[in-house]
Order: sequence, then C-alpha cells, then structure tokens
Amino acid sequence: MNLPNKLTLSRIFLIPVFMLVLLIRIPYGEYIAAAIFILAASTDGLDGYIARKRKQVTNFGKLLDPLADKLLVSAALICLVELKEVPAWIAVIIIGREFFVSGLRSIAAAEGVVIAASKLGKIKTITQIVAISALLLNDFTLSLFNITFGRYALYIALFFTVWSGVDYYLNAKKSAKLKLE
Repeated sequence: MNLPNKLTLSRIFLIPVFMLVLLIRIPYGEYIAAAIFILAASTDGLDGYIARKRKQVTNFGKLLDPLADKLLVSAALICLVELKEVPAWIAVIIIGREFFVSGLRSIAAAEGVVIAASKLGKIKTITQIVAISALLLNDFTLSLFNITFGRYALYIALFFTVWSGVDYYLNAKKSAKLKLE
C-alpha cells in the first residue's frame, strides 16, 4: 500500500476518534475534535498531491479518496446536528448532494464516462471544511445580526454545495449524454 492510500485510510480511521472526542463532552473536547478534523481534512489535498507527484494514482485511491471526504464531512455534520450547532435541513441538503453526485458518477461510469471533480466541487469542499472547523472552534461572533463566522461560512458552504450539485448534473447530462430525465 502506497503513502497516498495510507493517508486516505488514516482520514477514515480518524472519523470515529473525532466523533468520540466531540460527543463525549470532555474538557476542551471541541478544540481537540477540531484539531482532529482539520488534520484529517488536510490529508485530502496531501494524498492527491503525493499520488500525482509520485505517479502513485491507484483505482483503490480513486474510489476511497472521495468516499473518505464524504464520510468525514457527513460525520462532522451529523455530530454538529446532534450538538444543535447545525440545522438538520442543512446537513440533509449537504449529505444529499453527495449521494446525488455519487449516483451521477455511477451512472456515467456505467456508460464508460468519467465525471472528474470540478473547481466548484473543490470550492464546495473547502467551504465545508472551513465552516465545520469554525463551528467546532466555537468561533467569534460578528457584529452583523449577532451571527457567528461559522454560521456565515455554513451558509456559504450550502450555497456552493447546491451550485456544484446543479453544475455536476448539467455537465453529466451534457458530456455523458445520459438519459437523466
């Protein structure tokens, strides 16, 4: 097993640790959980960079990397819903988009078409990680409407989540000539 795949697996193995630390309510648990989340999220870009640089891109990595991202973000959102930091409807939209895009990719793959990650998808991921990190860190309150930076970031992430989902659908329909209706 190569280093990029080990990094991807480490992201998956950190998920239950992150959840446990966050949900058992230990002193400074939110900060420890935030550090674990940020560490796990940082392996996403790193594993891909190393895989491309060392020419170690594998089918295992292509399958597992996006799955690890979805699991990490979904676990964090579900925990934040449990802690009443994120409205459930936002978590459902974000997680639902992931299922939707994965389904589109599966349909396209069955037709022999690969739908690559888009810039909007990468922006979506970054905004989600920033929002979740800020919420975990019990961030500062902005003076405007007494809303925290994390809440603003969450709505920005929601915007890019929906936009990128629509973009994937339109691109899949066009490039794969799929019968999606």
